[in-house]
Amino acid sequence: MLKRDVLTELPAELALHILSYVDDPCTLARASQVCKRWHDLVADDWLWKILCDTYSFRADTEDRSCTGPFEDDESWDEMDKFTSNPIDPWLTARDRLKRPELTSVSHWAPYSSEYLSRTQFSHQVYFRRAYGTMLNLRKGGNMIRSHRMPIPTPDSGVVTSVALDTEWIVVGLANSKIHLFSAITGVLSRTLMGHELGVWAVHLVCRGGYWGRGEMDEDSYPDDADDPVVPAALKTALGIDRRRRMQYPPSVGGDSSKPSDICCTSEGWGQPNSIIVSASCDKTLRVWDAKSGHCVYVLRGHTATVRCARVLHNRPIAVTGSRDSTLRVWNIQKGIMLRVLHGHTASVRCLDVCGNKVVSGSYDTTCRIWDVDTGECIRVLRGHSHQIYSIAIDGNLVASGGMDTIVRVWDATTGNCIAQLTGHTALVCQIQLSTTASLLATGGSDGRVITFSLRSFTALQRLAAHDSSVTSLQFDANFLITGGNDGRVRVFETQTGNWVRDLNERSESVWKVLYKKGVCAVMCKRAGKTVVEIWTFKPKER
Repeated sequence: MLKRDVLTELPAELALHILSYVDDPCTLARASQVCKRWHDLVADDWLWKILCDTYSFRADTEDRSCTGPFEDDESWDEMDKFTSNPIDPWLTARDRLKRPELTSVSHWAPYSSEYLSRTQFSHQVYFRRAYGTMLNLRKGGNMIRSHRMPIPTPDSGVVTSVALDTEWIVVGLANSKIHLFSAITGVLSRTLMGHELGVWAVHLVCRGGYWGRGEMDEDSYPDDADDPVVPAALKTALGIDRRRRMQYPPSVGGDSSKPSDICCTSEGWGQPNSIIVSASCDKTLRVWDAKSGHCVYVLRGHTATVRCARVLHNRPIAVTGSRDSTLRVWNIQKGIMLRVLHGHTASVRCLDVCGNKVVSGSYDTTCRIWDVDTGECIRVLRGHSHQIYSIAIDGNLVASGGMDTIVRVWDATTGNCIAQLTGHTALVCQIQLSTTASLLATGGSDGRVITFSLRSFTALQRLAAHDSSVTSLQFDANFLITGGNDGRVRVFETQTGNWVRDLNERSESVWKVLYKKGVCAVMCKRAGKTVVEIWTFKPKER
């Protein structure tokens, strides 16, 4: 047994450096119980930031603005001994250890635990939440709601599109309806009706945010121009009567090239309500206020089915692609069309956005990169031999796949094809691209899911994930979640490809699966009915 407490006698910085090599949170939790000094060391937020990096837990803007304390849950009993003292942001580790009067919660005034939870982001709290969610996703979780909807005809109940954020789940169906569920309670909040034909795409704009930078926003369309004629309440919902908040929050850093969200959501431009954008076979684009359910605008211009839609981060700019071979750019805050993008000679099947760039894939076998502010076609990407069904852009990389079974990776700056990735034997219908993780994941009609390294452009994992077509695919640093026409939702480890679990009971078919921040929405068919299952993997609050 040691006669001297080395960590206590060392300078705080060196002690923290030693503790940073401990990558097991349960070990840290037990270490915090050794003595008061160790407790204070383990409470240092820098230590938990290192642990977040070790587990690839990356907090986004929404996480950093999250309020309210977090509580443990019974799914991780070993973690319930975590230190819970708040961290004074104005004191270094050395200062805290020199001032023992600050180690007691009762002596933290005026920086009480409640005050700090509202004003300061804590990596410790964030890690506990993320770690608990990870454990539940491996083995646990609860289905909070299951909605069964009878369908009059076989095709009318097909789920065509889904969008998910921390507040709402938006589901578009082939019968022209849009169902809006609470992502917190799972309750069906309302059904949006107005489209005359099937809904093919939905996109959800989160409330809040800030006004991003764009040429068309400031120069061509100032605040006092083309004021739309809408009720005052809807003007408020769209943020029209609010002053633009142009400053970039420090946590955002003014990043104007943020890629799109795989969950079909985008950050808001400062508006108080969430906004839903839907595209339909009736050739229209509709803009809805999620809170009231009112349709704010019906935007016409396309001459055929609107097949895909995306909204830029922090700007009220939507881009749509249609079977009329055009893309159109809209200001959804004012309800006007800004420009038409001509170039494709066949149906535009898919599109993606990153910053002010839009990339589109068409049945004419080409991809095109556009500048959304000018309407200029920057690059034409040629190489595919058949129709393109899936596309993604992140920074300077574009990935596309289609009927020719080959995944092509392009340099968005030069337009050159820098890699041709093989492995699929049928249509490549799902793609997710992440330059942050240096990973590309693809899913095909052959049931295979393949992950590729963006450094070496070689296959990392080849998974026989499903017995038929892959209908959904999504990954983060820890997990890869897939859905297929074989009726299964499967979870794999992203790095190893090891199977973790099948999420739900096998159904007739899975149409869509989306996962975000501990909430998973599964759209499937059971006993001839459309079923929406909403799962939560968040640690429960006491």
